[in-house]
Amino acid sequence: MIEYENLNNLNKPLFEEYKTAFNEVLESGWYVLGNKVKEFENQFASYCNTLHCVGVANGLDALNLSLRAFGFERGSEVLVPSNTYIATILSIVDNGLQPVLVEPNIHTYNIDPELLEQAITSKTKAIMVVHLYGKVCEMDPILSIAKKHNLKVIEDCAQSHGAKYKGHLSGSFGDYAAHSFYPTKNLGALGDAGAVTTNSDDLAKKIRILRNYGSEVKYYNDVVGVNSRLDELQAALLLVKLKYMEQITLHKRELASVYVNGLKSDFIKPQIHKDYYDVFHIFNIRHSKRDALRDYLLKHDIKTEIHYPLAPNKQKAMIGILDKQNTPIAEEIHQTTLSLPISYFHTKETIQKVVDVMNSF
Repeated sequence: MIEYENLNNLNKPLFEEYKTAFNEVLESGWYVLGNKVKEFENQFASYCNTLHCVGVANGLDALNLSLRAFGFERGSEVLVPSNTYIATILSIVDNGLQPVLVEPNIHTYNIDPELLEQAITSKTKAIMVVHLYGKVCEMDPILSIAKKHNLKVIEDCAQSHGAKYKGHLSGSFGDYAAHSFYPTKNLGALGDAGAVTTNSDDLAKKIRILRNYGSEVKYYNDVVGVNSRLDELQAALLLVKLKYMEQITLHKRELASVYVNGLKSDFIKPQIHKDYYDVFHIFNIRHSKRDALRDYLLKHDIKTEIHYPLAPNKQKAMIGILDKQNTPIAEEIHQTTLSLPISYFHTKETIQKVVDVMNSF
């Protein structure tokens, strides 16, 4: 069986270093907001080429706190791609704001800059971009539009660690960038973990206060905050994996090239362009007979996933919030997309087997 993902196999090469890191934290006697969190924040900020990184509990909290820090009036609108994972939408709703869905470019799957301005109203306060599947959005026009209309920009970088647009890293474009280190990510922890990156001293300070009960000085609370702190142990484990990020990225790019060069034109493959350095957190293809293809692959002992089977505005939870927004492009993507195996533990030979079976479909 060719598994889609196997976290044991994925992390096995790092087990000994993980054990050492675990023992260091255990023996330190400091388990919340200690030296490992500070060290990871410094190293990940440097990795993203930003001035600041603030560790938080998970990726959703990173999005949530980024929006909360701006203090937008309730009912304000945030532009967001119509085909994102539900977490992006939830962060907007949780802050009492209105998500306004903007359709993606059918070739990149990222928010279409050409559709942004027509969605802007007097209530629009921010654009939340999502670098889906490991490809950075087309940030030049997005930033230009944001500047023209005085809008904040928040990046959802949950799937794009190390990805670049015109040589610039994801997480370094917006006012804030939210990162998830969920175990399946290219930079994955062994549990929930997240971070916010920014180049603003003031914005970084706001996140640090918000994540820690609204407190800058112990037992003195300046604002209504939350408890959302990157765990000291997860920070130690992330420090181990961060050392291997270039190796992980290059390997996944090699696996992706096997798909790109080997798959027949029957399958709609990811668009490759010189302006983008893609990291392939997910390698997705599209096909009009997606479900039949998925069944065919499973019969040949190949597991796949669907990211995602249902557009956000079609989710039961979004009735009364998004269900009246029309998103035909997003729905076409959700109905035809299929995610193929592309984990760090897979080999090029394994991926070639997937290609061969797919080409026989």
